[in-house]
Amino acid sequence: MLQNTGKLAGKTLFITGASRGIGKAIALKAAKDGANVVIAAKTAQAHPKLPGTIYTAAEESIDILVNNASAINLTGTLETPMKKVDLMLGVNLRGTYLTSKLCIPHLLKSKNPHILNLSPPLNLNPIWFKNHTAYTMAKYGMSMCVLGMAEEFRGSIAVNALWPKTAIQTAAMEMLGGAEVGKQCRNVDIMSDAAYAILGKPRSYTGNFVIDEEILKTEGIKDFDIYAVAPGNALLPDFFLDEAEALVQNMGDQVVIPVVKGDSRSAATSGPIAETFNIIKGVLNPDIVKSTGGVYKFDLSGEHAGVWFIDMKNGGGSAGSGEPPVKADVVMTMDSADFTKMFAGKLKPTMAFMSGKLMIKGDMSLAIKMEKMMSMMKSKL
Repeated sequence: MLQNTGKLAGKTLFITGASRGIGKAIALKAAKDGANVVIAAKTAQAHPKLPGTIYTAAEESIDILVNNASAINLTGTLETPMKKVDLMLGVNLRGTYLTSKLCIPHLLKSKNPHILNLSPPLNLNPIWFKNHTAYTMAKYGMSMCVLGMAEEFRGSIAVNALWPKTAIQTAAMEMLGGAEVGKQCRNVDIMSDAAYAILGKPRSYTGNFVIDEEILKTEGIKDFDIYAVAPGNALLPDFFLDEAEALVQNMGDQVVIPVVKGDSRSAATSGPIAETFNIIKGVLNPDIVKSTGGVYKFDLSGEHAGVWFIDMKNGGGSAGSGEPPVKADVVMTMDSADFTKMFAGKLKPTMAFMSGKLMIKGDMSLAIKMEKMMSMMKSKL
C-alpha cells in the first residue's frame, strides 16, 4: 500500500461521485492526509444534510478537482433507450466539462492545482465500441476533456486521467457481474493510492492517461496481491486497454475466448453442441430451475452454428435446439467451439464479456448464475 506522507494536508479537494466506491476511497485517502474534502451534491443548491456545493467549495479555494461521477449502461445501439444515452452523456461528458469549467477559475489561484478524471486512455480499437457505443462515447468524452484542457492550461493546471488495469470491486461492477465477480477484482485502494501518487506531483505532470498499476510500480509498489479481493484468483481485465486482450490470452483456461455475432440458422441435431445439450437436459432439475430463474438463448456461429436454448425458469426446466418456448431473459452470441469449452468449465462468460468478445443481451446477473450450471456439468463433459 502507498503510505500517506501529508503532501495533501491543508489542500481542498472537490470530488464528484464520492459517496461510495472509488470516489469515496480517494476522499478518505486525502482526508487521512489532512486535506479538506468537499463531496458534490446532486444539484447546485445547498442540501440540509449535505453541506457543500460546487460554489461553497470554490469559496474555500479549490486545489484539486476529481471528476469521478459516472453512469454506465453496457448495451448496443438498438437496445439503449435515449434516456440512458442522455444520462451517460450528461453525467460523464457534460458533468465533467461543467464541473471543470466552474472550478478552473479557482484552481488557477492554487499553488499546485490538479484536475483528475477517472476515465480511460483514448483507444479507437472498434472492439471497445461495438457492444456499447453510447457508453464508450460518454466515457471517452471525459478523456477528451483531459486531452484538451491539459494543453489549454499547460503550465497552470495539471490535468490527467486515471484508469484501472483490472476490474475494481464496486457497486457498479456487482451490478454488471453479480456478487461473485468480486473474486476476480482488485479493491478500491489501488485506485485511491494511484490517485494520491498523481495528485502529489507538480503541475508540470499533465496530459497523462495513467494506469493504476503502472504508476504504483514507479512509486515502489511490488506486491499487488495486497489489492486483490481474493489473492490468487485470475483478475478481470478492464475495458479500453489493448493489454486486456493479451491478459485474457495469458490466463488460459480460466477465461473466455473470443466470440462473434452468430447466425440464426437451425441447429444441428448431432455433433458436440447437441451432445452438450443432452448432458444439460440430464442435469436440469427443479432445484436448479428455482435457484436460477432464467431463460437463456444461445446464438452460435462457427462450425456448429445454430440457435439453442436452456429454460431454467419454468417447471423442471428444459433445453434444446431452436427458439426458447418463452421470451429469453438472456441472449448470448458466441462461437460454437467456445460454447463447448464454456460448459466444460474451461471458459467463463464474465471474462468474455469484460474483454469485449462476448455479446450478452439481457440480465447480466443471470449470466453469472450460468456458471453454477457449468460447474455441475464439468465432471460430465
